[in-house]
Amino acid sequence: MGDIRRLLETTAAHAADFLEGLDERPVGVRVSPAELHAAIGRPLPEEGTAPEVVLEELVRDCEPGLLGTPTGRFFGFVIGGTLPSAIAADWMTTVWDQNPGIHVAGPSATVAEEIAGAWLKELLGLPASASFALVTGCQMAHVTCLAAARNHLLAARGWDVERRGLAGAPAIRVLASPDRHDTVDRAVRLIGLGLDSVEPVESDEAGRMRPEALAEALALGDGPPTIVVAQAGQLNTGAFDDFGAVADLARPHGAWVHVDGAFGLWAAASGRLRDLVAGVERADSWSTDGHKWLNTPYDLGIAVVAHPAPHTAAMSVRVSYLPHSTEARDPVDWTPEFSRRARGFTAYAAIRELGRRGIEDLVERCSDAAGRIVAGVGALPDAEVVAEPVVNQGLVRFLGRDGDHDRRTDEVIARVQAGGEAWFGGALWRGMRVMRVSVSGWRTSDRDVQRAVAAVDVALRAAAAPLAS
Repeated sequence: MGDIRRLLETTAAHAADFLEGLDERPVGVRVSPAELHAAIGRPLPEEGTAPEVVLEELVRDCEPGLLGTPTGRFFGFVIGGTLPSAIAADWMTTVWDQNPGIHVAGPSATVAEEIAGAWLKELLGLPASASFALVTGCQMAHVTCLAAARNHLLAARGWDVERRGLAGAPAIRVLASPDRHDTVDRAVRLIGLGLDSVEPVESDEAGRMRPEALAEALALGDGPPTIVVAQAGQLNTGAFDDFGAVADLARPHGAWVHVDGAFGLWAAASGRLRDLVAGVERADSWSTDGHKWLNTPYDLGIAVVAHPAPHTAAMSVRVSYLPHSTEARDPVDWTPEFSRRARGFTAYAAIRELGRRGIEDLVERCSDAAGRIVAGVGALPDAEVVAEPVVNQGLVRFLGRDGDHDRRTDEVIARVQAGGEAWFGGALWRGMRVMRVSVSGWRTSDRDVQRAVAAVDVALRAAAAPLAS
């Protein structure tokens, strides 16, 4: 223990070097998987290694394979950077080594989590009476919320799913847009409903669920228990469903409305963008991420449920050796995990650092930056805007003289990634290959926007021959 201070000081120096160099380091990775295996791979050690040696070699060997997601020029996925206070809080979370599964195992951790949860509900315009869980990400937030929905719908039909399981239970159907995120399908699988339970509801050209199609789907059949999944921010276009219409249609059928708001739910924190989520508070559950627009480290998803009883019924557990509190909140009653990271500290720190106004500014700045990138790229020769940003997501593609626009789009993306100035990803949207523009990081500046557009210009000029004039 005598060298722990020196080890942590060295760690802090390495961390500061990395963060201070983000503006100039290449965003992409220029090393192959084989090279990383050669650098990091070793036989299983028979004897231990001094901590300082482990640290130095870990930093040296892993550095070439670190993607520049914390930079201001990473636009490939919906990934924010990490705020300074959240970095520090995450370090302290590790040092403190608390397990907030139950209050007695981490009193400060559970209280910080409870306060952060209340703040999050207020920021997102969700009912203060709703229950919540801090989980690993939006994937497990979906699992948590849909498990509560399953419990609620089956209990209403006299079926105790927690005791009897799903064999012989009334079949639940899930109505969702064909443009939903795959994490919804995975959650449906994980809670035992199966993909055959998912019925697609027609969406429009931007990926918004058509209310008339939802009305038709709800009217079919003899009233089976139903979950309707709406979207706050479609993955590619950023489009928002009409939550008021969804709620109006679902209520007479007793359907549970779940909102996938992985990033888009944060529009509620912006006075300028709040109308996009009008009526969202009328849903039954909501999922979102902290590592997107709140800019916390990974391992923070947020599940909120308007009906605490089915939520805790789906998650809670009692074990004789664990003393449950009668005075404080035990997170094990709300999350699918027993032992868990004290992720409430980072949420608490990030919200305190930014405050309500800072979060509003972050959401609006990222949305404005996405708009400027799409407009700047769209003005380049042979570029075409496919979807202008609603919030922080947009789509463009690049036209080839031979008519193979998909090939040229993928080539431009690959050249931008290889160039290192910026990083965009590709996707398939409405049958065409597109370049996604996704802006979530607190570091993204006007200069980063300019550098990104310039990087695309260079890649576009170097790609396949341009269209004939």
